[in-house]
Amino acid sequence: MIYISIFISIIYFIIIIAFIFGFNKIDSIQNKNTTPKNAFSIVIPFRNEAHNLPHLLNSLSAIKYPVELFQVLLINDKSNDNFKRIIEDFIMLNPNLNISLIHSIKSTNSPKKEAITFAIKQSKFEWIVTTDADCIIPSKWLQLFNQHIEEKQPFLISAPVKFKAQNSFLYHFQNLNFISLIGSAIGGFGLKKPFMCNGANLCYRKNVFMKVNGFEGNSMIASGDDVFLLEKINSLFPNRVCYLKSNEAIVLTNAENSLNSFFNQQIRWASKSTAYKSNFSKFIGLIVFSMNFVLITGAIAAILNPFLWKYLFIIFIQKIVLDFILILITATFLNNIRSLKYYIFISLLYPYFIVFTGFLSLFKSYEWKGRNFRK
Repeated sequence: MIYISIFISIIYFIIIIAFIFGFNKIDSIQNKNTTPKNAFSIVIPFRNEAHNLPHLLNSLSAIKYPVELFQVLLINDKSNDNFKRIIEDFIMLNPNLNISLIHSIKSTNSPKKEAITFAIKQSKFEWIVTTDADCIIPSKWLQLFNQHIEEKQPFLISAPVKFKAQNSFLYHFQNLNFISLIGSAIGGFGLKKPFMCNGANLCYRKNVFMKVNGFEGNSMIASGDDVFLLEKINSLFPNRVCYLKSNEAIVLTNAENSLNSFFNQQIRWASKSTAYKSNFSKFIGLIVFSMNFVLITGAIAAILNPFLWKYLFIIFIQKIVLDFILILITATFLNNIRSLKYYIFISLLYPYFIVFTGFLSLFKSYEWKGRNFRK
């Protein structure tokens, strides 16, 4: 038991150190006001987001990019709130913007992927940019995508996301968890081993999406429109995916507002991991789960055998120090450090959270946008 725990811990520490190295390997980018050359179709699926749409639409109207070089496609996924009036009023007040409201038709087990695919088929520009209806978009968003395209010639660009600030313990728990995911994602790109991205801030070529057959092969899984697409494009074009590490390109999104919705989100995210094609992604998930499982079982074993406490203490201290370094550099980049004061306490709870949601994801259904999805 001790030797297995030490072995898993060493592998975990190597991974976190590698992510820290990978994170620092990617240079931070500033806007250079590169001449706008690329045209973008902004694709935003939504369902019952009337309370968020005004903030999203206002941020879209503030985008600093030639209006003839981008369009906005809002795809309604069978909403039953007051979305139509909000969008129609906005379009009337902003006649200079190219905004279209589209209604998704098909009902599948993956409505978000279906909505995105439906919109892409109707899009008219070369580059697809996706985000979510609860997001706020930075004004230089498309400028930075255009700049990165001109400099890197990629087929897919992942970019940063952070939570809008709140002041509850649930928020700080989610925030530290999310920051660690963003840091790991950036680290993966820096290591040339991209395994994670976020569809709230993602850009890719339309013809490449078609070449990899879009979301085909993952249509039975409700979520994963971002990660599965990254896997497919990176597999076919391994040197043509990159990360836009710029604090001027950060998209703001909402944290979950209740413990139940947070657990549903985490189960949804974890449940798609068994469908990953990337061995690296599976390996990372396995080691992270195993490391946290070791801490829980180690604590139980140490109660029965006090001799084990010193080993558990050493492993735990090394873990929280290395995790903190990755979270600190990521939080600093995101200008999102308020939650760090809760780090020690949350670190004590985190192993139980990871193991609990990991086990639940194997058999429990989850709720998303008012729908129930089975594993």
